[in-house]
Amino acid sequence: MRTGVYPGTFDPVTLGHMDIIRRGAKLVDKLVVGVTTNPSKSPMFTLDERLAMVRRETADLGDKIEIVAFDSLLMDFAERAGASIIVRGLRAVADFEYEYQMAGMNQQLNNRIETVFLMADVALQPIASRLVKEIALYGGAIDRFVPTRVVQEVVARVEKIGKKGS
Repeated sequence: MRTGVYPGTFDPVTLGHMDIIRRGAKLVDKLVVGVTTNPSKSPMFTLDERLAMVRRETADLGDKIEIVAFDSLLMDFAERAGASIIVRGLRAVADFEYEYQMAGMNQQLNNRIETVFLMADVALQPIASRLVKEIALYGGAIDRFVPTRVVQEVVARVEKIGKKGS
């Protein structure tokens, strides 16, 4: 059985993430979506909230997708999951440079696991969670970038923390 891992913070999960999950799942028998913490990021949503969000949004994609939390080196997580590939989405040249470097480092850590890059759908390429949060914090519409229920959650969180520019 071929297992892949698609890691990310998913804060919040976007339509771009969903595109990569759907397409990545076609490449493997099982896709483990790893929701992680990132020490260099300040998440809008807790780990449990992000896990619930991703689980809900992927529920209709079948049982070949598993959503789990992890807080370790990606390659250690991938090995524990029994993965032979890491799925990564690319949006732009800047993504490629970062991801290329990460793939090289990951290969040094574990050369039995390959990194597979999927280009985001052209219509979804500009979407980034960081930008979605920024747009929402300034009162902009985010419904073109995230699933409907996620829009509601982001808007509610912005109202709770107070939006900028007010």
